[in-house]
Amino acid sequence: MFGIILYWVAYSLLLLFTLNSSFRRAMHVKANNPAQNLPAAGTLPLIQLYFEFNHLKQLYRQGWLQRGLPVEQCESVAEHSFGVAVLGLLLCDQFFPQLDALRVMRLALLHDFGEIDAGDITPEDALPAEEKQSRERAAVSRLFHSLPGGSTYIHLWEEYENGETPEARLVRQIDRLEMAMQASVYAFQAGLAPDEFYASARAALHEPALQRLLDELTSLQPAQPYQEKRSNLQDGSAHDKTG
Repeated sequence: MFGIILYWVAYSLLLLFTLNSSFRRAMHVKANNPAQNLPAAGTLPLIQLYFEFNHLKQLYRQGWLQRGLPVEQCESVAEHSFGVAVLGLLLCDQFFPQLDALRVMRLALLHDFGEIDAGDITPEDALPAEEKQSRERAAVSRLFHSLPGGSTYIHLWEEYENGETPEARLVRQIDRLEMAMQASVYAFQAGLAPDEFYASARAALHEPALQRLLDELTSLQPAQPYQEKRSNLQDGSAHDKTG
């Protein structure tokens, strides 16, 4: 009986590893995690962590690629995190002076660290939310466990994930607003139809100031229809028109 149990445990672990490996291979990246090039031991924790989070510069935001955006135009996860942090600073100063702007920026800069290992999981991946969070939590724990004071950053990530504070709840909304704003950029630049991203953001926004910004954003319309612009970019005629 013990042998049978051991067999099924081993089989389950192998299956989980296979699924995880297949899932990771599906991620579009510029290169593999640079931390893989470091020595197995002896690297200072801060240098190790830098090589790890450098991977967010290489990991594309997968949802744009899944909508057909050319890879050369696609932002990285790090670029998205930067956008969330800058928006957080500006929005706090303008609309939410009662909040801790520094905490907002810290949360924004850390909120996607789980994707270093887990990848940028999208709804199209059909991964249960609990599994997605579990993978990202394991990544954050691994990344910070050897860094002096690392528990502080783990707690900040948990604060964001759970929406524990007004700052965390604001950053969770800004995360969606930044996505909508980037969709608008791609609508103008690449003919991407942004409506589904606007709708996703609208469902997540609760602050009136953010809702008004989204209203203003959605009122902007490219002079050229989305599909026509996308077709022109793909066949090169858009470049001909601009010289």
